[in-house]
Amino acid sequence: MIVGNYGSGKTEVAVNLAVQTADTGRQVVLADLDIVNPYFRSREARDMMEEHGVRVVVPPGAQTFADLPIVVPEVQGMLQPTSNSLSLFDVGGDDVGARLLSSLREALGQRPYQLWQVINARRPFTGDLAGCLKMKDAIETTARLSVTGLVANSHLVTETTAEVIMQGAALAEEVAQATNLPLKFVTAMEGLADDPALHTLGAPILRLNRFMLPPWLKKSDKSESIPAGRPVPIGKLTGVT
Repeated sequence: MIVGNYGSGKTEVAVNLAVQTADTGRQVVLADLDIVNPYFRSREARDMMEEHGVRVVVPPGAQTFADLPIVVPEVQGMLQPTSNSLSLFDVGGDDVGARLLSSLREALGQRPYQLWQVINARRPFTGDLAGCLKMKDAIETTARLSVTGLVANSHLVTETTAEVIMQGAALAEEVAQATNLPLKFVTAMEGLADDPALHTLGAPILRLNRFMLPPWLKKSDKSESIPAGRPVPIGKLTGVT
């Protein structure tokens, strides 16, 4: 389950995780539970993900692009993945978006799960330790689930530098130490992932492709792809819900 503050980039992270995991041969199902942002939801990349073998769960028909808290029955079935499958949940921003997870709490029961908070140090309200902890507490309270891991995804889109990524990773490490949670990975784009400074990080770098483009930047039916970084060891995600 991928959560974070509004604009943290969690949808890009979720889509990339889905595609990269599917490319390893595992069965992947991604549920778009984002009802907060109507413009940058994973369902916008549905066709691309399905080309990679990812099954995308969204409300059917005219409800696909509705800004409504619709949870289709398939979502509960995703809480019981098989041994070779991965269920990913792209959750809406802030505690408002995470509230939808609370409806799954009883169905989840005592099953193990992973809930990763995406931290972007360049977004409002999460630029320091206090802000990140406040966001974490708010998400946990409304979702009725505990954060189990952190993802450092600091960027300034085309103005991102290795320094921006390093500063974001440092903040994520600070949050990790304060919460005793693991930093799962740091994200980077092409042209930056080979920077020697990034290879000093203690966490792996997730290879990102930029799939979530605003409508005015889409030049064709296929989203822009920007490969980067050394891959996260996807095999270690076995059994993640």
